[in-house]
Amino acid sequence: MPQANGDVWSPVITPFNADLAPHTKRFVSHCQWLHSNGVGLAIFGTNSEANSMSVVEKQALLKALVDGGVDPARVMPGTGACSIDDCVALTQDAVTLGCAGVLMLPPFYYKGVSDEGLFRYFSQVINRIDDSRLRIYLYHIPPVTQVPLSFDLIERLREAFPGIIAGIKDSGGDWAHTQALVERFASDDFAVYAGSERFLLDTLRAGGAGCISATANVNPSAIIDVAQHWQQDDPDERQRRLNVIRDLFEKYPLIPAMKAATAHFSGITDWQRVRPPLVELDDQKASELITLLHEAGFNMEGLDEAKHG
Repeated sequence: MPQANGDVWSPVITPFNADLAPHTKRFVSHCQWLHSNGVGLAIFGTNSEANSMSVVEKQALLKALVDGGVDPARVMPGTGACSIDDCVALTQDAVTLGCAGVLMLPPFYYKGVSDEGLFRYFSQVINRIDDSRLRIYLYHIPPVTQVPLSFDLIERLREAFPGIIAGIKDSGGDWAHTQALVERFASDDFAVYAGSERFLLDTLRAGGAGCISATANVNPSAIIDVAQHWQQDDPDERQRRLNVIRDLFEKYPLIPAMKAATAHFSGITDWQRVRPPLVELDDQKASELITLLHEAGFNMEGLDEAKHG
């Protein structure tokens, strides 16, 4: 049965200094702002530029976040890596610090790998951690990884590691696939998250858990509003308004666009900085985006320099 309230997580964008090192204070401040808006922190996701960061950098940011007072029960680090050792190192830290779980990509460099190979990878990670507190949320994003997670693989992992394989983020962009995941698995205490708020209302109505969405970085309160009030008046209109804002950001490369908006509404121009091979929006495109957002009545309330490091 659908739950009363849906859950929303943000793959938190990562601020960088001029030397491209993570800006720890600003990262913690942004996470605190998101947390204050009710959004869970799926740090080190795709939109965090996580695969352009080292394990050591991510370990330091995770520790700083917990030391900064953010409840680890609302933190779900992305820990997937091509290297089993790298995945285990960051996952172990997440478990030790008491995080809600980890969001785990499959090893993505080799293509055309078998379900058997993927099963062995996840099994190695789980067995090396060897901790009943571990909760893994699989990360299905074949447009990027080109390594899909089949239903048979999910079923096999759940049977082999009951309670540990706790859910999945479906970023395939295909609602029919997300719906099928919900229909097959959600009734068995397995959390299915859509990979975009565009599918939030449909996911909740089908019995899914909510969404883990990039633009929760910039539009958290509106997305939370739909997740918490989807059984009340006008959910379709609320969802329509979410889609309008999502459409504006998707007119541009998404990560640079979110960082441009964060820079504008925080007053901190350094937020625009991305790590190569990504490139920030040029001045014209950034100005176009901000104009469109203002015309749509969009803002990032509470995000200013005094509060945002």
